[in-house]
Amino acid sequence: MQTNLISFDAPGTVTDWLAINDAVMGGLSTGRFSYDPVGHAVFEGEVSLERNGGFASVRGARVALGSPGTLGYALSVMGDGKRYKMNLRTEDTFDGVNYQTEFQPQAGQWIEVRVPLSAFVPNFRGRPVPGAPPLNPALVRQAGLMIAGKQAGPFRLCVRRISAY
Repeated sequence: MQTNLISFDAPGTVTDWLAINDAVMGGLSTGRFSYDPVGHAVFEGEVSLERNGGFASVRGARVALGSPGTLGYALSVMGDGKRYKMNLRTEDTFDGVNYQTEFQPQAGQWIEVRVPLSAFVPNFRGRPVPGAPPLNPALVRQAGLMIAGKQAGPFRLCVRRISAY
C-alpha cells in the first residue's frame, strides 16, 4: 500500500519549499522550486562549478512525514537524464544528519522511482556519517531534492508527488 505524503497538485504546495544552493559556501549555482500550472512542481536552475560550487537543493517545511511501517519512499518524477538526490531529515534543526539516496530518471518520461529505506545513507554536509543510525521512517520530518556530483549546467526535474510505501 502506498500513502501520498506530498502532492504538488496546486500552487500552494510549493510555497513552503526553500532553496539552499552552494551560495552558502561561496558558489554560484541557482535552484528554485515552483509550480507548473499543468499540475506539478518543478525543481530547476543551473549548477556552476565556479568558486568551488556544484550543488542546488530545495527543502520542504518541517512536518510529520513518517510512519513506523514504511518500507521505502516513492517519487513520481520526470527528469532530464541527470542524477538527483532525495533527502530526508529526522530532526527539526536546519543543519544535521541528512539521509540521501540517488536516482536518475530518464529524460522526458514520467516514472515512479521507488527507493527502499536501506538505500538512504546518512550524510552531514555531503560527507558520510559513520556510526549514524539507519533511517527511522517514524521520525522523518522533512523531504528535499538535490542535484550535485559535478553536473554543471541547466537542470530540470518535474515532481508530481512523494509517497511512502
